[in-house]
Amino acid sequence: MSHPSQFSSLHKDLAWLILARVPKRLYPILACVSKTLRSLVRSPEIHRLRSLLRKDSVYICFMQDVNGVNTQRWFTLRRTENDQFVSVDDLVFPDREQEPMPSIIACGPEIFFISGSFFPSSTMWVFDSRTGEFRQGPDMSVERFLKSVGLVGSKIYVVGGYLKDEIHLAESLNVKTQTWEPAPIPADPDRDIWYLPTANVSLDRKVCALKSAESIVVCYDTRDGSCEVFDLPSDKWWGTGVCVIDNVLYVYYARFGLMWYDTVLGLWRVVNGLDDMKKVRSVAMGEYYGKMAFLWRDFAFVGCAMKEVWCRMIGLVRSEGGGIVGDAEPAQLMGSVPSGYRLQHCLSVSE
Repeated sequence: MSHPSQFSSLHKDLAWLILARVPKRLYPILACVSKTLRSLVRSPEIHRLRSLLRKDSVYICFMQDVNGVNTQRWFTLRRTENDQFVSVDDLVFPDREQEPMPSIIACGPEIFFISGSFFPSSTMWVFDSRTGEFRQGPDMSVERFLKSVGLVGSKIYVVGGYLKDEIHLAESLNVKTQTWEPAPIPADPDRDIWYLPTANVSLDRKVCALKSAESIVVCYDTRDGSCEVFDLPSDKWWGTGVCVIDNVLYVYYARFGLMWYDTVLGLWRVVNGLDDMKKVRSVAMGEYYGKMAFLWRDFAFVGCAMKEVWCRMIGLVRSEGGGIVGDAEPAQLMGSVPSGYRLQHCLSVSE
């Protein structure tokens, strides 16, 4: 279609069938084109159609420390006839001995493993969820470590992790051309704020680093390098208990429950309707067909060497008063993992 008005003239059923086949990472861009497109890409119907096409999945990584060696085990939550939680045996990071904990980010059907956590590196590997194969991606322009990463549109941004000069403080990977490009230099002079984030998300075309040690969120605007900092509630949260859905940042707290950040008022607010979901421990969250897949671990019984993995699907709707209401489906037992496994990553992957 050459103009949004031409697309909007299509019958909704036909428009949904077309949009269901569009890469999901483009939905935020389409939502900015017109109110009609925004309504179409945020409709439950488009998520139902994507579900029938089996377009989306959630990848969950557990980590186990055995004699000082970190071992990863991956599972996927994928829709077949029902939601199934299955082991992904072919997802073994090729460079795991040199880089046990790389920065990991999903773009479309691919998962990018960006080296440089505790040891400087410029290496990147890419896992294709469709074929189950790894390939080595292009190296970054410089070696980095303890950096922040984020996906905005079709570009993966890496911020921080380089001490020698400010020129190389940020760069981006154009996923389409597979080339690294310079990115705007962060305006905040304190380069330490980009080091060792507990979690990373993308929000409003910004790369945001959530840091539990300082209880802050630091956001880097990919358009001009400007920076914004706002506080996190001072309470226990998990690095995997963070996600963005429809451009809203959600964080789970054991005491408060599921919370979201109101960018208009500049404050944290509790998601209403989920009072029975407080005090859960060791959680992971990711978008799954327009809903939030909320996973957590629990002992099968006292003293058990295995932990059960449970999941609830949560619908999130704006209320008339400007809040957000959660509608949680019944909990499902997905499977079990050894009690020594801890949640390390949770990624929404889509075609």
